[in-house]
Amino acid sequence: MLDPLSAGQTFSGLTKNQALVLETIAKARKPIGAYEILRKLKPYGIKSPVQIYRAVNSLIQCGIVHKVESINAFVRCTDVHLHRGQTTILAICDGCGTVVEHHDGTVDRLLEAWARQEALQVEAVAIELKVRCASCSASSSADEH
Repeated sequence: MLDPLSAGQTFSGLTKNQALVLETIAKARKPIGAYEILRKLKPYGIKSPVQIYRAVNSLIQCGIVHKVESINAFVRCTDVHLHRGQTTILAICDGCGTVVEHHDGTVDRLLEAWARQEALQVEAVAIELKVRCASCSASSSADEH
């Protein structure tokens, strides 16, 4: 049986579906899509994509999960308390799919100032970097020699 508490931090008040979805995302080694989550959770009684999306949306609102917009997949937040009120920046390795999460209030201030200057009302922010992690860069360099 999946254990939603084994991922490090504990979260009280999660529904059964939220706990199962969170554990599945936490155990994935790279971003995981809704249909892959559904495939893994069918043995636990989750039968429809709607169940997955409801659970994921709740987890995103709680700041426990991030959506990787560019690939329509989800990752577990590495530190739920660190980014309260700060934009999350996700760096996604193009080679292995590893995601590194970063939070920076400076980015928020720059974006807010720019939006004000342009008379824009920001509704959502998603910053994603397409990168090569150190491991993939090293293996690419080794392949070239």
